[in-house]
Amino acid sequence: MIEILQDYWQALLWTDGYNITGLAMTLWILILSVLFGGILSIFLAIGRNCANKFIKLPIWLFTYVFRGTPLYVQLLVIYTGIYTLSIVKDHQWLDDFFQSGLNCTILAFTLNTCAYTTEVFAGAIRNVPSGEIEAATALGFNRWQLYQYIIFPRAFHIALPAYSNEVIFMLHSTALAFTVTVQDVMKIARDIYAETYQPFHAFGIAAVIYLCVSFVLIFGFKKLEKYCLAYQHY
Repeated sequence: MIEILQDYWQALLWTDGYNITGLAMTLWILILSVLFGGILSIFLAIGRNCANKFIKLPIWLFTYVFRGTPLYVQLLVIYTGIYTLSIVKDHQWLDDFFQSGLNCTILAFTLNTCAYTTEVFAGAIRNVPSGEIEAATALGFNRWQLYQYIIFPRAFHIALPAYSNEVIFMLHSTALAFTVTVQDVMKIARDIYAETYQPFHAFGIAAVIYLCVSFVLIFGFKKLEKYCLAYQHY
């Protein structure tokens, strides 16, 4: 294992000399997917709680489809399926976008985590105490101020434990990226296995890397939960 680390540590962590690889690529996919998916889910969560069924039902359908099908299938549909559509081939920028395994991976992961996060945030919004909303309304808060100062902060506190689990899940899901030629941790581990024929060492190193990143994320979220939810201990 020591010899493998000496030969492949740079590729496992950040670069093969030409491109971003390994852990750096895994974290890049995770950060972009969680960032884009999280931002989009905020707006969808509001619509998910909307009384207008023409807004609510399409959002429900989106979350149902992406939560009801395997992420790997979604990735394959986006990477290999969408590229075969004529509308994609007829537009140069769409053609270029869907030829990239990295672009398709980030798109698939963004949509998947957005679906789960939308339901997490929508549920948290529904669980904001009605008394707080009524008090703010009585003070003259308009709808935007109500969301900005009351609903969003309170819903974030409520959703934080479940959201932290979703981020950890997405970290583990990045291991699927190698199936569409993305040079992530698993792709480098596969390359190590192909050259050394030592699967235990190759994939064991990958497991340790994922474990270390998971520990950092869990530790960070625990600290954030302790800070944000400190009022519950009083």
